[in-house]
Amino acid sequence: MSRPQTSTAKPGGTRAPEDTAEVERQLQAFRIPRARFTAGFVVAVIIFLWSADGAQFNFLQLGDGAANMGEYLARLFPPDFSQFPLIVELLVETLQMAIVGTVLGSFLSLFIAFGAASNIAPRWLYYPCRWTMNIIRSVPDLVLALMFVSAVGLGPFAGILAMTLGSLGSIGKIFAEAMESVDRGPVIAMEAVGASKRQIIQYAVLPQAMPLLTSYTLLMFEGNVRGATILGLVGAGGIGLELTTAMNRYEYGHLSAMVLCIIVLVTVIDQASALIRKRIQ
Repeated sequence: MSRPQTSTAKPGGTRAPEDTAEVERQLQAFRIPRARFTAGFVVAVIIFLWSADGAQFNFLQLGDGAANMGEYLARLFPPDFSQFPLIVELLVETLQMAIVGTVLGSFLSLFIAFGAASNIAPRWLYYPCRWTMNIIRSVPDLVLALMFVSAVGLGPFAGILAMTLGSLGSIGKIFAEAMESVDRGPVIAMEAVGASKRQIIQYAVLPQAMPLLTSYTLLMFEGNVRGATILGLVGAGGIGLELTTAMNRYEYGHLSAMVLCIIVLVTVIDQASALIRKRIQ
């Protein structure tokens, strides 16, 4: 039997030398060597400056255009809510698209994550699943939406298909990494008693990964709500098409009203998701 640990604190609240040495040892384990940190910092600064130069990042140009930005924002006020019923109808359609896309995307992402988790899947399945997610993640969502619009026509169905397929590349990878990060102890214990692969996944992997999977699913839902507004720009349903029409017609009041309503919807979803995440942690 292991002996119970006794406190070595001295009277007056001071720590014993062996306690101080143990704390220093633990801090040293997390301490980054100064030379390595300096070298990494210098490399990061060089990469940032190289990227800023190649991307033509220019704060002075932003300052010169601030007046134009202010003029554009001034046109958005006051908002015009004369078409509020239409805005609500399109927002509901956007929300419905996000719900269906999230449900389908989360289920398909979970299945492909089983094959993309290195601690679960065999090598012959692991690499094809990872490559498939890499290919999907490399294709922009608008390209997927255009592909499905050409296949099923204009409307929210094309947007749902684009969101579902797009989820496989991003959320599927995160699901797989959540499964890979579980504690190996329960997995090894079940392997030692001869548990099957299904039992290991059901009783050792999923219970540990479920809080992260739920949190990432909620994050995907929030992203799909915002993404649905973008997919509408190419005719894939939602409020995006109406946003494009308002901009082309210079109906700034109507545009402002839609943007404000989208902000309210996203804020409500964000707060609801935060409450759910607190409950599952």
